[in-house]
Amino acid sequence: MALAQRRIGAIFVAGFALLALAGARTLYLGTLHGGALRRAARTQQLTYEPVPAQRGTISDRNGIDLAVSEPAQDIAVTPYLVKEPLAAARRLAPLLGQPQDAVLRKLSQRSGFVYLARALPARQAKGVLALKIPGISGTPVMRRVYPRGQLAAQVLGVVGAQGNGLAGLEYSRDSLLHGRTGERRVVSDAIGQPVSINEVKPEGRGTSISLTLDANVQQRAEEVLGAVGRVFSPKDAAAIVMDPRSGTILAMANWPTFDANDPGHTSPEALENRAVSLDYEPGSTFKAITVAGALQTGLITPNSGFSVPDQIHVADRTIHDDTEHPQESLSAAQILARSSNVGAIEIGMLEGAPRFSEWVRQFGFGARTGVELPGEEMGMVLPLKHYSGSSMGNLPIGQGQLVTPLQMASAYAAIANGGILRPARIVRSVGGDLLPEPAGRRVISPATAAALRQMLEGVLAPGGTASEVSLPGYQLAGKTGTASKIDPATHQYSKTAFIASFMGFAPAAHPKLLCAVVVDEPQAGSIYGGTVAAPAFGQIMAFALPYLGIPPG
Repeated sequence: MALAQRRIGAIFVAGFALLALAGARTLYLGTLHGGALRRAARTQQLTYEPVPAQRGTISDRNGIDLAVSEPAQDIAVTPYLVKEPLAAARRLAPLLGQPQDAVLRKLSQRSGFVYLARALPARQAKGVLALKIPGISGTPVMRRVYPRGQLAAQVLGVVGAQGNGLAGLEYSRDSLLHGRTGERRVVSDAIGQPVSINEVKPEGRGTSISLTLDANVQQRAEEVLGAVGRVFSPKDAAAIVMDPRSGTILAMANWPTFDANDPGHTSPEALENRAVSLDYEPGSTFKAITVAGALQTGLITPNSGFSVPDQIHVADRTIHDDTEHPQESLSAAQILARSSNVGAIEIGMLEGAPRFSEWVRQFGFGARTGVELPGEEMGMVLPLKHYSGSSMGNLPIGQGQLVTPLQMASAYAAIANGGILRPARIVRSVGGDLLPEPAGRRVISPATAAALRQMLEGVLAPGGTASEVSLPGYQLAGKTGTASKIDPATHQYSKTAFIASFMGFAPAAHPKLLCAVVVDEPQAGSIYGGTVAAPAFGQIMAFALPYLGIPPG
């Protein structure tokens, strides 16, 4: 019994001793080191960071990547944590690809947070973080890359630092391309280094889209416009290559252009997609629309004769042909081939203002084409109620109303395809699913379209305004345009500023390819559509027709 009592007593003493030790430990930690532990806890920072989604890829019709996303990092610094800024700048500069003095200025700022680089490629970022310089951290992001540089830059657009589309298809299709942003929980230590990272919400990859563009046709169109820029020194220029049967755009080129990987070092003008945003008076290319209406309503045939002087008076206006000539008898086909202003006005007046106004609307002018691009202008069509006595002296020859290059291309596509005006399209598929071709509407009969195509062949025949343009084996058809611009100072037509343009297609009898070229204010060499824009049309078509497997005809 005494032995048992001694054992119980020993157990009690041992237990009491353990409790005492535990209490002492608690007192020690809570009283003597509590402040240190609380300070350690405070130095750990909890943040929730967005996890960028991988943006969808943009590719051409053949699967060639035009815009892709790749992993990158935003590199930032807390300057006061960098103990030796000069030494750090010396090590960082070559990895960041920046001058050493520029890096040093960032490291020496008094701000609590400074970006050293945004969207630094993953390999470079890995090298920076491997230096383990206190105060420098990286945040994973996605970096938008344009593998073909300048190719279709205005069509593709650009993406901002936050990963959102700012222009072009990157903007108009941002909701599809962007994807779903994720979120992660990050615990960092006193110098900003992550201690633990946990995914809270996974990101969702953006949807990829395929365009109707063909990268090789686009490349050639841009090369030709570049040559136009060098030779004629215009303000700007645009070219469109289209399958007129479907409204499918194979190329949409602009000059000047820019490198989509470095949009910050370009002018605002170069960012603009002039194929859809340039409002201009079309000049003589519009004469085909005037003739189309008269043909369709049975007022004329291609052989209808007109007595054409070299000038005509309409109300208070006197309109001249390009060159002086005695009064002569011209057929409607000859009026179009020679681009007679007087003859086109006579045809327009034969139609009358109400019918003419209706044909302008029927061919889609004054409305957007339906293409999936931001910044598309509607042009400006004069309402019939605002016609004056002299309106029919300028509207039939493409003065007094504004169009865009794409509107003109779409109107000529209707002539080329047998009379159906179709919405222009540049997006081929979304997420791998082909988009249906939008329905068009008939504006002229197949017979009228065929007659007009034959008339437009005369423009490139001997005596026509683009007679120097030809392609062996291919019969071409089209129309030149040389339009005076309005001088903003005088509000009169300028004698020095012009738009040179050409709209054409091939093979003329059964067109499978259309090309439109618009050159704004050529300053050197020539100003005429037949010598500035028409040769560019020929050079683009000389590549595109055989490349696309379109046989001669």
